[in-house]
Amino acid sequence: MAILITGGSKGIGRAIGKRFAEEGDDVFINYHSDDEAAQDAAEEVEAAGGHAFLVKGDVSTPEGAQDVVDEVAAEADQLDQLVHCAVDPLSSPILDVDPERFTEAVTLNGVGLLYMAQAAFPLLDEGSTIFFMSSRGSDTVVPAYAALGTSKAFGECLIRYLAKELAPHGIRANTVAAGPLDTEAIHSVLDNADERLAAAAEANPSGRGLAFDDVTEAVYWIASPEAEMVQGQLLFVDGGLYL
Repeated sequence: MAILITGGSKGIGRAIGKRFAEEGDDVFINYHSDDEAAQDAAEEVEAAGGHAFLVKGDVSTPEGAQDVVDEVAAEADQLDQLVHCAVDPLSSPILDVDPERFTEAVTLNGVGLLYMAQAAFPLLDEGSTIFFMSSRGSDTVVPAYAALGTSKAFGECLIRYLAKELAPHGIRANTVAAGPLDTEAIHSVLDNADERLAAAAEANPSGRGLAFDDVTEAVYWIASPEAEMVQGQLLFVDGGLYL
């Protein structure tokens, strides 16, 4: 099986790649510019039992997304999973944000899902799944999180439209929204990320903070045949933190 993960060199994307590698899958790791992080992610995939392919490229344009998919197509006849994790962690109050930077961030974080789905569609087949990785900032106001929050809300909505169109082809599309995790992105957005993560763990009714495995296992299950009728859904994985 083959999985393509945009933003797959770090954070949740990297963890998802490692989880699918445990099943011996071909893991295509798309990344923008951090060669060292990408190489580390590839080594993790190989160590876990998978086959890593690095695909450097910018998926914030239709042309860039197509280039990434073309590289995948050169190695794989079919794409079983497409995961959109690529993120531009722009942090700014909404009234102060530079409009061009805001547009760039929203395009990569949200509209990039559209570009990737369109480009990858010829490689998708019955049983394939598209994932959009979101966060609670899509419907909860977080200070300086507007660029991320609005783009996550966009992606969640787009997933529902994709699900409706792709279901007759046997292709599923779903969103997984993770609670607070210790990622580079959260440290970019929040000045007090460590304190916020500790507070979230303390407040979680499940008695602990979120781990990457909590999220990757949810993604892996939704990708499985057992979740065949899970279509167009938004799954929160946060231990009940935001109830």
